[in-house]
Amino acid sequence: MTTILLIDDEPRMLDLLSLYLEPRFHCITMSAIQNALAYLEEQHVDLVLLDIMMPEMDGWQVCQEIRKYWDVPIIMLTAKGEQTDIVKGLNLGADDYILKPFDEEELLARIHAVLRRTKPIENEIIFEGLRLNKESFELHFQQEEIALTPKEFSMMALFLEYQNKVFSREQLIDSVWGFNVSIEDRTIDSHVRNLREKLRKSGFPADHYLQTVWGIGYKWYKSIEADC
Repeated sequence: MTTILLIDDEPRMLDLLSLYLEPRFHCITMSAIQNALAYLEEQHVDLVLLDIMMPEMDGWQVCQEIRKYWDVPIIMLTAKGEQTDIVKGLNLGADDYILKPFDEEELLARIHAVLRRTKPIENEIIFEGLRLNKESFELHFQQEEIALTPKEFSMMALFLEYQNKVFSREQLIDSVWGFNVSIEDRTIDSHVRNLREKLRKSGFPADHYLQTVWGIGYKWYKSIEADC
């Protein structure tokens, strides 16, 4: 079931939103910002419904914080209806904006529309803010493209498709360059080094995920808890 994280400092609003959404979605309610951010670090959610007017940290700041680490869809919910406020929210990374008081049917329609737009498409792999499209041969992190060579892209796609699998250098040569191709091991090491550097420059923590398995080769690390 689709999971929606509701963030609002007003318990009555959280109860109302849950009442509207629970028959169709699994709702997690949070009134404290830090608890909500901690939840995002540990659990997968499909969409965040975020209030703007909160005392601890306003919704615009929360939206910016979420966008630093996650590409989860965000719908901002507020009584502020000025055009400048709407534009500000969208420019900070929100996917949509709903004004209070809202109509239940409009709320549901906007949620479904955002989920349709942001749902991973076929031949696309998403991982911790990375988005790899095997049709367009593009890799993005937090909406910014990472320019890769064809061999780097093939290697990246292989790592993301087979997370936690250890690839020997020989296996990487066969998979990326093809069988019966004479490639030295240090060529693999050079490509991995370049791939790490490009990921680092984009802001992605490459050293944590693209790991060297000494004496064997490389693997893309995925925490077991990420599937829980």
